[in-house]
Amino acid sequence: MNKETRLTVEVYSASVSSEWDRLTSDPYHRLEFDTTMRFLKKHLPKKGLILDAGGGPGRYTVELAKRGYDVVLLDLVQEHLDFAEKQIIKNKLGKRVKNIVRGSITDLSDFKDNSFDAVLCLGGPLSHIHPEQERKKAVSELIRVGKGGSVIFVSVMSRYGVLAATPAGWPHEAASRKDLEKLVFKGEDYRWRGSGYCHFFTCNELEQIFLSENVDIMEKAGLEGLNIDMDTTNKFAKDHPEAWKNWLDVHYKICTEQFVVDASGHMLIIVRKK
Repeated sequence: MNKETRLTVEVYSASVSSEWDRLTSDPYHRLEFDTTMRFLKKHLPKKGLILDAGGGPGRYTVELAKRGYDVVLLDLVQEHLDFAEKQIIKNKLGKRVKNIVRGSITDLSDFKDNSFDAVLCLGGPLSHIHPEQERKKAVSELIRVGKGGSVIFVSVMSRYGVLAATPAGWPHEAASRKDLEKLVFKGEDYRWRGSGYCHFFTCNELEQIFLSENVDIMEKAGLEGLNIDMDTTNKFAKDHPEAWKNWLDVHYKICTEQFVVDASGHMLIIVRKK
């Protein structure tokens, strides 16, 4: 386990319940979840076995199991898996969740080639992998375990999205000139959530990783769209519900535009294994 992985485990093991709540806590964060679910509904097979790789405390595992899918949950953080198991029991989904496995997306050797009808890696697990060669290895593993014709969904954190949000909510990201330039030009950040590690992607960089694999790129999407400031978004949704509804309708129509993908806080790429 390298330094960056240890930092990731430390940050997430201390924020399990908040990570579970994050995707449904307010309108801004629901954008990531709801937009992702729209693309899952669009591209997932009607039934089958899904790998939720780097699935954290199991928000997508629980949701998909409720919708009738069989799911295997894998995550690096034991505290996440313990929490997920309680949620699975609470929601009486034990028959649908086939296994809960501790492991890294860089090594899926517990699973044979062509094991899953779809593969998920959502919320940014790939953004916590270092160095670049290990990120490429993780992508190869995610594709390897999917069946031929299966769809793989990967979302990561966006470089330009975090830069756009810095003046409003992340001034500490710019506190050091050296660290800011490393973030801007290399995507590398060792100040994530205070002391964690994160690699922030451009859309082109994310796409390039998949171009060397045996896949067809189907779609890319900016999950939060052009919502840069969390507080502004939440106030807009609360104070102007009809306008927010209209804005959401537009968001779903434009979230696949290249500019929106790069500007969003999280970006999603969807590929089909040949």
